[in-house]
Amino acid sequence: MKTIDRILYKLKREGATTAKTLSEDLNMTTMGVRQHLQGLEEDGLVDFHDIKAKVGRPTRHWTLTKLGHGRFTDGHGELTINFIDSVQTLFGEEGLNKVVTRREELTLNQYQAELSGSSNLKEKLETLTLLREKEGYMAELTHTEQGYVLIENHCPICNAAKRCPALCKSELNIFQQLLGDTHSVERTEHIVEGQRRCAYLIQENAIGE
Repeated sequence: MKTIDRILYKLKREGATTAKTLSEDLNMTTMGVRQHLQGLEEDGLVDFHDIKAKVGRPTRHWTLTKLGHGRFTDGHGELTINFIDSVQTLFGEEGLNKVVTRREELTLNQYQAELSGSSNLKEKLETLTLLREKEGYMAELTHTEQGYVLIENHCPICNAAKRCPALCKSELNIFQQLLGDTHSVERTEHIVEGQRRCAYLIQENAIGE
């Protein structure tokens, strides 16, 4: 992978970061990273904002622009949208909903089979995260005071989801069905709504809910 692609990938996966952090992660000099970032800025792929520090000069944080995020879109996005439009034209909204429902059933069955050997919530979520990572979602799992958070730094079906919002609802349904009534799943960040990533907060339901 070329250096500029590695930089773009890090920014996509981790969000705003500094040239110093990138240089450490990529085992490069800070000056070398800055030169690449300046080139990417000229190409319209990255931008920066400065954050004031308590002492010294502001710290410059680099992020992807809309064009930069576009480098990671699904290569079959146009084909998928054409397929969605064709189904809707031929079979109407009801037909499209049936296709989405069928996809949901197949995905749920696949995930349930993969999670069948998990003995607790943590193992289930770790397996789910691995599955989503393999599917191109740049997924990671974190734990906070509120509960577990499944983060997806990329959405390989973003264009299709914008055309057919039912796909996003379907994915939320899948996560909820996988975890059952004992846990709630809430989408707290959403790429389709313009945020950098999708994030799902998983919490244990109170007894009696």
